[in-house]
Amino acid sequence: MTAGLDEGHVAALVFLCVTVSSAPTRAAEPDPWFGQDKALHFAVSASIAGGGYGVTTAFAEDRWKAFAIGGGAALAAGAIKESYDASGHGDPSWKDLGWDVIGAAVGLAIAWGVDAAVHGGKAPPLSSHLALDPRAPAASFALRF
Repeated sequence: MTAGLDEGHVAALVFLCVTVSSAPTRAAEPDPWFGQDKALHFAVSASIAGGGYGVTTAFAEDRWKAFAIGGGAALAAGAIKESYDASGHGDPSWKDLGWDVIGAAVGLAIAWGVDAAVHGGKAPPLSSHLALDPRAPAASFALRF
């Protein structure tokens, strides 16, 4: 069994997000947790994070770099959008940033799962420095860090 998400889990997650985001909201709450804009924040953030991960893997062998660049790009985009809203061009929301974080995490998880599937069910290690020779003494592991 692999640690990545299979097609059934991805389909269930997408169904849940669409169902929850299309549920009617109360008019009394000005910034509902499950409004249409939250679904957009989630989807755009997931797309940026997953795309950033994928593009980075073409240039960097260490997967931690792909996680950092994909996640960082998604979170930076969300922060820039909320800063723009706070400058008088919209309504800034911590809930929007929350959905950006959730979307980035899901996008990275999906991208990592695809990466694992492409590599025969096992994603490359987060760092090439962690891929040690099992015959090497433990001291050589400590020297690498």
